[in-house]
Amino acid sequence: MRLIPDDLRTRLRTNGQFNETRRNNGEKEIDFMPLVKLFDPCGAATWLLSEIDPHDPDIAFGLCDLVMGFPELGYVSLSEIESVKGPLGIGIEREEGFRATKTLQAYADEARLHQRIIA
Repeated sequence: MRLIPDDLRTRLRTNGQFNETRRNNGEKEIDFMPLVKLFDPCGAATWLLSEIDPHDPDIAFGLCDLVMGFPELGYVSLSEIESVKGPLGIGIEREEGFRATKTLQAYADEARLHQRIIA
């Protein structure tokens, strides 16, 4: 099962393409609001994703919290996240009702203060 439906993948990829174009033109990237929240229902790991690499649909950019006390912005493999199975055999899930209220950087700043994502 794909965690991220096609409509959201398209929006994530559009964000990735937009920022790649800005980088190539020497412009500042846009700090998008995250479009997707993934979480471990058997733990506390959380991902807030705002972009997908326009050249590699398996690579997403976002705020990643693996419950080690230092959430960070970075790139993740969607296929690796989809392959994770917790102790009960349950995989990572997408919070279907998630609606961002701030930019990815604002979530990151808050997460660094609290040592975890607050969303």
